[in-house]
Amino acid sequence: MVEFRVTRMPAASGEEHSTGRPATSRTGAGKRRGIRVNSRVPVSVEWDIDGQLLRKDAHTRVVNSYGCLVVLQQDLQINQQIHVTNMISRQSIPAVVVWRGHERTEGWELGVKLINPEMDFWGLDL
Repeated sequence: MVEFRVTRMPAASGEEHSTGRPATSRTGAGKRRGIRVNSRVPVSVEWDIDGQLLRKDAHTRVVNSYGCLVVLQQDLQINQQIHVTNMISRQSIPAVVVWRGHERTEGWELGVKLINPEMDFWGLDL
């Protein structure tokens, strides 16, 4: 069973996130597309370095129709082209790393944007 929780978006640009930082305007450059859902989905991440195909198992922390926050044992660079495979559905999709977070004990937090995403890629009604 997949556990998930809908993350509430700020109602107005003056409202603060739980971090205490002001929220960005819904009409501004920081606008997010779609609902984000906390969900741990097992994935496989593949990428090419100098003609060598590398692959690591990972998991998501947050997903939406257009991407995810993935936790991976490998640090990848921003703009790194990758393929993400949902290990539950076995669907695979090209993607790109758009954000690098901090290294945690379980791996690096990476923001991933799906290229031409299928709306049912995560198997959730987003």
